[in-house]
Amino acid sequence: VLALLMRAQLAAPSQTLIDAPLFQQLFTMHGTVMMFLFAVPMVEAIAVYLLPNMLGARDLPFPRLSAYSYWMYAIGGLAFYATLFWQLAPDSGWFMYPPLSGSRYSPGLNADFWLLGIGFIEISAIAGAIELITGILMTRAPGMSLGRMPVYAWAMLVVGLMIVLAFPAVIAGTALLELERAFDWPIFDATRGGDPLLWQHLFWFFGHPEVYIIFLPAAGLVSTMVPALARTSLIGRHAVTAALIAIGAVSFLLWLHHMFTAGLGGLGLSLVSIFSVAIAIPGALQIFAWIGTLWRGRLRWTTATWFLVGFLVTFVLGGLTGVMLALLPIDWQVHDTYFVVAHFHYVLIGGMVLPMFAALYHWMPLWKGRALSERAGRWVFGLVFGGFHLTFFPMHLAGMLGMPRRVHTYPAGLGLEVPNLLSSIGAVVIAAGVLLFVVDLVRSQRGPEQSHNDPWRSSTLEWLPSEAYGTRSIPHVEHHEPLWHRPELHEEVEAGAHWLPGTVTGGRETLITSPVRAHPLRVVVLAGDSLWPLLAAIGTAAFFLLMTVKQVGGTVAGGVLALVAIWAWLWQTDRAPAAEDAQAADGVLLPLGASGWQAPSFWGVVILIVVEATIFASMAFAHLHVAMRLDVCPPPGVGLAGVDALWLQTLGFALSALLMAWTGRGAWRTPVPAWRSALLLPAFALAAWAFHAGLRAAWPADRPPTLDAWTGTLAALHALQGLQIVVAALLALYYGVRIASGLVRPRQHATRESVVLLWGWICLQGVITVWWPRWVA
Repeated sequence: VLALLMRAQLAAPSQTLIDAPLFQQLFTMHGTVMMFLFAVPMVEAIAVYLLPNMLGARDLPFPRLSAYSYWMYAIGGLAFYATLFWQLAPDSGWFMYPPLSGSRYSPGLNADFWLLGIGFIEISAIAGAIELITGILMTRAPGMSLGRMPVYAWAMLVVGLMIVLAFPAVIAGTALLELERAFDWPIFDATRGGDPLLWQHLFWFFGHPEVYIIFLPAAGLVSTMVPALARTSLIGRHAVTAALIAIGAVSFLLWLHHMFTAGLGGLGLSLVSIFSVAIAIPGALQIFAWIGTLWRGRLRWTTATWFLVGFLVTFVLGGLTGVMLALLPIDWQVHDTYFVVAHFHYVLIGGMVLPMFAALYHWMPLWKGRALSERAGRWVFGLVFGGFHLTFFPMHLAGMLGMPRRVHTYPAGLGLEVPNLLSSIGAVVIAAGVLLFVVDLVRSQRGPEQSHNDPWRSSTLEWLPSEAYGTRSIPHVEHHEPLWHRPELHEEVEAGAHWLPGTVTGGRETLITSPVRAHPLRVVVLAGDSLWPLLAAIGTAAFFLLMTVKQVGGTVAGGVLALVAIWAWLWQTDRAPAAEDAQAADGVLLPLGASGWQAPSFWGVVILIVVEATIFASMAFAHLHVAMRLDVCPPPGVGLAGVDALWLQTLGFALSALLMAWTGRGAWRTPVPAWRSALLLPAFALAAWAFHAGLRAAWPADRPPTLDAWTGTLAALHALQGLQIVVAALLALYYGVRIASGLVRPRQHATRESVVLLWGWICLQGVITVWWPRWVA
């Protein structure tokens, strides 16, 4: 709808249908909604739906985390979208470049809604990534080694890792910009030593990998659909998997691709230009593998097939213009023109939306056993594919004629009338195709549920007969195409001839398998339905959104609700198993419950620490960046803490971590005595003292954070550590109550391991924080 309104305004020159301020809100919201509220949530939602059955698992390991992630996205997204109706929508562009997004040029709340709203929506995406990574590595069916894992699962594993490494950078950037807007800390203010380009570094370190975070899941879906539709194995399967990994790795070297005109050094730009061209190689490898598989097989011309062919055509064209933009002379000519708009729509819509339509037509029978109409589907494809090229191909011409991005009108006589009119007509055609799809979706899914009977005779496990809680038994996998290698698997699984045919506890049970070879290790009982994730999401959303409008009471109430709900949610999850062992198969007993490195919670916390470390590294980079712009570092008048004082603070953090680890010592043998909960107070006091001592040295009274960017970025770094100290206080309180209640004991000590891991990171971050100014200087 937002895009249609913009195209209506641009259909002819000098129109006044929409004025400039409203157009900027529409433009900003369109980009933000598509990138943050559609693309990433959609690829994660498809993965959460498909992956458990595709991996042969009953469910992913943290179902309540998935629920929390969804409700965070739904509540936050609706509230963010509603800002349009109160003229509070952000209007500084979906990339929010300062100084335009700073308080001087955007004094209202519009930019704050973007900064705080997108910040917590990204938390939702990271929560989903933690769920996916842990589930893929730990809940695969026995025998499904990494070499036998579906290509789609490989794609989502790579994407999950990319999310936890890329998204924290934009969270750090939004926090820094909000600190500047709220407290006048001059982090991006060039007049006080800040640098607007710092925002671009942080934003595009997230933004360019996000393009591949959106594309790689679609590539995984294509690699799964093509063999089923061509009725033959995927050519170069291992090479395709390696290409996914290569694209994910190289994407982190390309953020300067968006800053070719920012006046950076020639050597760095040349290297990024080379990498920008080189990333086309693994992409081309996948395309040749798909084309070769289609050529070799006996192709079914279904609607999904048409969308896949449309994807290949469109994405190749988008890739070619991407190679053009990777070349510095061309990029300098068409930067910030409609040529770039055309390019990234060819890549994102061609590379994600068209495969998504194919996936919906291909996998829709899994939902209720009812396929979408093939006849209507061909009309949907024709309208969407034809309308897309009618919309975006003329934009290449408009861009080469010099039409800049983000303008709400243009004068006549520049040769832009025909390209813009064609683009506006094409947008209406796309909308007609999407509307027809929605009508067919509603029509076809009415009626009772029925068996899907595996209509495509696919090779992957999601087409096994499935009941309310997954398959009747968890299959043993002996091949990367299990249903083609063993067609009788359908009947065997339904007859309960494989793993976990019965139930030990009456709860939601699944297997934990080893990360590489998928050997069965343990049986775990997953969390059941609960309102606590919903209440936690409501509280989190209220905390961020009410903070934006400066409602202190509501902000505090939302924070308290979130903390209480998360406390209650976690309290129910670390329970003692009902028995020592569980019969996982005929003659096979496995331990019931998980702890240590075999527990999903252990690896969930490890991934969370990676996220926190990346946020911290982004803020440390911000301080380093502004320091490198100084003529004298540190600035005149800055006194650095003495080495002796720093070693004393380091000792405080180290003793705190050791004391925390010792508090739960021996929990795997005997219950931890209640008196040890008293040791958590000195453990916290040591960490708090070390933090306070470092804060006093780095933030003296005569150098407030508003003075210059050196002090402002250093204050932001210590503010992050202060937030971690608050988290440490909550951890100590929760852990202490668990110990005092006798709930840290043999076969029930996952809480101890999670708390010790997090506490150790908080102390390590504290050590780096107090030493960082001296290292930088």
